[in-house]
Amino acid sequence: MLVGQYSVGKTSFIRYLLGRDFPGQRIGPEPTTDRFTVLLNGPEERTIPGNALSVHPDLPFRGLERFGVSFLSRFEGSQLPSSVLKSITLIDTPGILSGEKQRTNRGYDFTRVVSWFAERADLIILLFDAHKLDISDELKGAIDALKGHEDKIRCILNKADQIDRQQLMRVYGALLWSLGKTMSSPEVARVYVGSFWEESLKNLDNADLFEMEEKDLMKDLAVLPRQSAVRKINELVKRIRKVKTLSYIIGYLKQQMPSLMGREKKQQKLINDLPNVFRTIMKKYNLSPGDFPDINKFSEKLKDVKFSEFSALKEEQITLLEKCLTVDIPKLMEELPSERDTPEILRQKMGAATINPNVANVPVPLRADKFGKNVEENAANPFGFGAENEDNYWALQDSAERLYDSFQALGPEGGFLPPSVARDVLVKTGLEKEQLRQIWNLSDIDRDGFLDHHEYVVAMFLCDAVIQKKKPIPAELPTSVVPPSKRALLNSRKSGGF
Repeated sequence: MLVGQYSVGKTSFIRYLLGRDFPGQRIGPEPTTDRFTVLLNGPEERTIPGNALSVHPDLPFRGLERFGVSFLSRFEGSQLPSSVLKSITLIDTPGILSGEKQRTNRGYDFTRVVSWFAERADLIILLFDAHKLDISDELKGAIDALKGHEDKIRCILNKADQIDRQQLMRVYGALLWSLGKTMSSPEVARVYVGSFWEESLKNLDNADLFEMEEKDLMKDLAVLPRQSAVRKINELVKRIRKVKTLSYIIGYLKQQMPSLMGREKKQQKLINDLPNVFRTIMKKYNLSPGDFPDINKFSEKLKDVKFSEFSALKEEQITLLEKCLTVDIPKLMEELPSERDTPEILRQKMGAATINPNVANVPVPLRADKFGKNVEENAANPFGFGAENEDNYWALQDSAERLYDSFQALGPEGGFLPPSVARDVLVKTGLEKEQLRQIWNLSDIDRDGFLDHHEYVVAMFLCDAVIQKKKPIPAELPTSVVPPSKRALLNSRKSGGF
C-alpha cells in the first residue's frame, strides 16, 4: 500500500514498477488520484467498480462494505496482465491534503480505511516529496492509524534528484526529525532516497547513491511474496493474543456486575475506573500491556453495551487459545523454510520459489542510462553478454545455471562447500590426486579453502575437460572461464597485490 500527500509520485512509482500504464491511471502535479485503486493481475485491461469488488467471492474486500456507498464509489480495481502483479497486489491511495475542508468533503473516514488496509498489507510505503516535507493533520492522522504496524512501514524520499548534495543532506535530516516526532517510535524508519520513476536523473551528484537505494528497495519488494506467509502467521499471533486479553477483560467486567440492583451505576463506575481495571487484570493474569486495547476507544465502545449481557469467561476456551500459541503455531512455523533445512527439504517447502542467484528476481529492470551511465550492450539480453564483451562475458554462465541444483544438493553452508564435501565430490570423478590438486588450485580463486557456487562450476568444468575431452589441465584459467566477479581478485594476485 502506498500512502502520501498529493503529487509525491505514488502513481508514477506504480507505473515505474509495472513498466507500463494501467487502467484508470491519473498523473499530474495537482491532486489527481481521488480514490483507492487496487491493481490486480488479470487476462484483460479493465477497471472494476468498488461495489463489485466488495462482493467478489475471490477477492478479500468484503470487509470494506462497512464504510458505505460513499467510500465504495471512490474505490475501484485496475486489472491488467502483469508479471509483477502475479506476485503482489498494489494499493494506490488518494493524495492526502491539508485543511479541514478537504477532509470533510471525502464523504468517508479516510484514516479508518487506511487502518483497514494497513492491517492486511504486507508492506506500507510512505512517500514524501523532497520539496514539501510538511506533515499535514490528515497525514499525521493516517500515520497514527498505522500504529502497531511499524515493522511494515518503509519511507521514500522521492524527487531527490532535483536538489543538490548539500540540500539533500539537510532535507534527509529534516524528514527523519519529522518522522521521529510523528511516528512516536524510538526506532528510525527505513528511508529510501531517489527518483522513483522512469525519467533520467536531473542532477547526477548522487547518482551512485540513488542507484543503490533503488536496488535495495526493489529487493525489498522482490522478497515480499516469500515473506507473506510469515507475516500472516505474525498477524494471527497478534490477533490471538488480543482476543485472549479481551476475553479476560469481558470476563472480569461480567464478574463485577451485581445480580439484580444497581447495574447501570456499577457499569458506569467500571468504565470511569477502566485504567485500574486494566492494571488489575494485567497483574492477575500476567498479561502484557501491549496486548490491551486503546483505553479511550475501548471506553467509548463500552458505553454502547450492557455488561450484564456479557458471557462469562470460559477457561476451556482460554486453554484452547494457549494451545494454539504454544503448540499449533510452532508446528505451522516448522512448515516454513528454515536455515536448518537440508536442500531437499528446502526445495519441498518452497517448490518453484527456490531462489537461484543466477536468475534475476527483482521485479523491475534497472536502467543504467537513468543514472547517467553508459548502457552495456546486451545487459538486458536474457541470453547474456557476447564473447566480444570481455569484461562481462563468462563462458560458463549456462553451466552455472545448470549446476545450481546439484550444488545446493551438496548442502553448502552459507553459500560455500566445506573442504571435506568438495573433496569427496572431486574424488568421485576418478581423477588422480595430482590432477585434483591442480584443479583445486585453479578453482579456489580466493584461496579461502572453500568452494562457492561459481568456483564449484569452474572445478566441474575442468574435471569434465580432462575426463570427457581429454584436455590437459591449463597452467592458469583463461579469462573467459574466470567468473567476472573474481577477475579483479585474480588480476591483483598476478600483479603481486597480495
